[in-house]
Amino acid sequence: MSPRRNRPRGGADHQADAPREFVGDRYGLERSESWQGEDWAVRTVGGGAAAKHYRCPGCDQEIPPGVPHLVAWPLYGGGVEDRRHWHKACWNAKDRRSARLQRSRNAPRY
Repeated sequence: MSPRRNRPRGGADHQADAPREFVGDRYGLERSESWQGEDWAVRTVGGGAAAKHYRCPGCDQEIPPGVPHLVAWPLYGGGVEDRRHWHKACWNAKDRRSARLQRSRNAPRY
């Protein structure tokens, strides 16, 4: 008689079948918020999951890899191209900021 295998339920085979946004702890919990008369889906991204450089639309500063931030997109009618990565403080202060951003001459436009 061979020994019993102790495999965790829902192991790697189970995660391969799951939708990508629900696999592991890479993506944070999604919530919805209302802003400017539109509903937005907001998801927090932990520092370990932030692997690329992003430009925050609130302050126009770069979000380097490894910095926790959040991703927001319109809940209805928004696709992948409508997602924006924000600093948490910039998202919380979005109603207090002016609409005109001051960009330096040599700042990249991405």
